[in-house]
Amino acid sequence: MRVYKFGGASVKDAQGIANVLRIVAREQGELIVVVSAIGKTTNALERVVNARWEKRDEDAIREYEAIRDQHRTIARELGLDETVVQQLFATNLIADIPLADNYDEFYDQVVATGELNSSMLLSAYLDANGVSNELLSMPHLLLTDETFREARVDTAVSAENVRQAIEQSGAHVFVTQGFIGGTAKGQRTTLGREGSDYTAALLANFVDAESVTIWKDVPGILNADPRLVDNTILIPELSYGEAVELAYSGAQVIHPKSIRPVENKKIPLYVRPFNTPDEQGSVIYETTKRVDVPVYIWRKNQKLITMRAKDFSFILEESLSHIFDIIHRHRLKVSLIQSSAVTISVCVDDTRYVPEAIEELRDAFKVTYNEGLSLLTIRGTSPEILKKEQEHRDILLTQTTRRTARLVVKE
Repeated sequence: MRVYKFGGASVKDAQGIANVLRIVAREQGELIVVVSAIGKTTNALERVVNARWEKRDEDAIREYEAIRDQHRTIARELGLDETVVQQLFATNLIADIPLADNYDEFYDQVVATGELNSSMLLSAYLDANGVSNELLSMPHLLLTDETFREARVDTAVSAENVRQAIEQSGAHVFVTQGFIGGTAKGQRTTLGREGSDYTAALLANFVDAESVTIWKDVPGILNADPRLVDNTILIPELSYGEAVELAYSGAQVIHPKSIRPVENKKIPLYVRPFNTPDEQGSVIYETTKRVDVPVYIWRKNQKLITMRAKDFSFILEESLSHIFDIIHRHRLKVSLIQSSAVTISVCVDDTRYVPEAIEELRDAFKVTYNEGLSLLTIRGTSPEILKKEQEHRDILLTQTTRRTARLVVKE
């Protein structure tokens, strides 16, 4: 058994989905195909969520209809039966999904429809073109808690669910959704943005897969984002540990949670180019080799929050646990920490949870913050590289070790 994961860019249009067929049809053994929502559907669904939450019903209807029409147009371009076409987004996101009391719970019920519809579309297209497959429903198989928008998976129960579904099927190819799961009460959940990689890794762990392949629109794992840096270099292989470090720092190629499930069973994870599938791309596996080129990772949309004790007490000795309790309860993603005797600064993803966290922190601390920031991490740095990167930048904070430099800069 192998696991293939196709991201939104891979299935953004009819041509992309046809290319998925060509890749899947070459596979001779058993295969699980994990698919993300097509193109930028998740972003569009987020706009539906926000419009409905803010009672902007006309905007919500307009966004929903555009999403539905896009999917049905792709299905018709692929020559699918009209019955399949009408099934896509048959659930009306405005009329059929009621508002919940909790934003995150409502978000998951709406946004999960992106993966459900893309997997339905792909499964139907594979069937119509001679690749018999079974469509698996992750909201019924991947059991999670009720931490909406970042649900935690019950791996023991989920593994048994998945194995039973596969054993009872008799199929050789399975199509399913990334990014989503479900609670014991039947509510949909999501695993965090870009969580489809994590789903693929979990499924590989559950079925003791031979390998996982993440199909991307890049040649493999590069030492920088080619949209930001010229002359990027392909990294052909790296260890599980190095991959975790890169992903945690903000590298977009692989989701941070994806490494542990495959590392636990020593399953190699490949990142290969979707448009040129014969190229080898990159592999993450058990090795002692280290990446021998500098790696540049940009983490956008950051906010730097600085706290100072109101009475000038030593902040690390007396306040650290309180600060991080607030950070944890408000689900802030900390990307960097720096402290002095009387202050502590944290760089966090600038999400909708941040303002409430800042207000609670102000009950006990003097709080200031800067927004509109990026965090640049350079692994494999040198004095020359650091000097070059510091030129012509407005830098708020710098951290360096022997191998790594981290710069908080204004975007």
